Amino acid sequence: MPRALWLLVIGMAVNVTGSSFLWPLNTIYMHEELGKSLSIAGIVLMINSAATVIGNLVGGMLFDKLGGYRSILLGIVISLSSLIIMVFKHGWPEYIVLLTILGFGSGIVFPSMYALAGSVWKEGGRKAFNAMYVATNLGVALGAAMAGYIASFSFNYIFIANCLMYILFFLIAITSYRKMEVKSVSQPNEIKTAQKFRGNPKLNALFVLLIGYLLCCIGYVQWQSTISAYTQQIGISLKQYSMLWTINGAMIVLAQPLISLLVKRIKSLKVQIIIGIFIFAISFAVVGNAVAFSGFVTAMIILTIGEMLVWPAVPTIANDLAPKGKEGFYQGIVNSVSTGGRMIGPLLGGVLVDVYGVKMLFGILMALLLISVYTTVVYDKKLKKKKVLPAIPS
Repeated sequence: MPRALWLLVIGMAVNVTGSSFLWPLNTIYMHEELGKSLSIAGIVLMINSAATVIGNLVGGMLFDKLGGYRSILLGIVISLSSLIIMVFKHGWPEYIVLLTILGFGSGIVFPSMYALAGSVWKEGGRKAFNAMYVATNLGVALGAAMAGYIASFSFNYIFIANCLMYILFFLIAITSYRKMEVKSVSQPNEIKTAQKFRGNPKLNALFVLLIGYLLCCIGYVQWQSTISAYTQQIGISLKQYSMLWTINGAMIVLAQPLISLLVKRIKSLKVQIIIGIFIFAISFAVVGNAVAFSGFVTAMIILTIGEMLVWPAVPTIANDLAPKGKEGFYQGIVNSVSTGGRMIGPLLGGVLVDVYGVKMLFGILMALLLISVYTTVVYDKKLKKKKVLPAIPS
């Protein structure tokens, strides 16, 4: 990899490590420290996700107009301003405002980082984005591993640690990213693009597939919201809960060769997704009956295997369905659905737990996953009839 990409990878790892100090513990902090219900915590996380979506859109436009260096710095400055205040003020209701600002700022950074990575190593193709993906999961593993340990002393140290990591990220960006040249590319008008594709059978097929993807995302995000609070109620420590995400991140980074061997034996991406969804369901069955930390470890390992099968397959199918020159538009739809799941999931899960209890939540999640299996099975039926189904890579 070129030196420029290495600098971006390091910056992404530092950025995500800092973020991972806070996001796994958000629900726990609001529920246990601030005394708010899971429903309220879910609403706050939904607002944070909405701000991140807006930040993503703004970040993409800024990248085209200002370039990667300036847009990344702007996102960092916005996020860092929020974190500095959060070190001193993290009570209620200022926590809502600061978390929303943080979501907006971090939302600006991510698309700019990925776009810059693709620009500095164009000949690398997917390798540049794979490197950023690995850096992201490495940051998740490192941050989550340290977060529980730090929070066991005081939640105040979590805010300080996050702030310090963003300062380090700012220093890396301001000293290393200025000379990275980027040629901006004008993006098509999305409204006109959507109108042009109205009635397109491939786009309709993608929407059907994404119904199931949305339900999977709603289930997955429970691990970061309602399940995190549930672990505290049954005596799982913050250190142990954070270790679950360390296992998740480490598996994603280290188990890729094994997953690649498994994927080669699966006939199609559709079958791959269906297998992954069933694995998701098994993980929720396990965690729903877990009473000790070992049960949560087992459930997380199972969940991560399902994640590695489902998450890469959905954007791959979207890319296969996309007309030439519209791959970005289709991938944007996929990313929007993923963020939508993160917005809806905490609120839905919090309400279900508050009203019906955590056991009912796990039952409903497994029912939603069965719907996901159905939408995956039928999404391409009309394409087969019209004989416009894209070739599925082996």
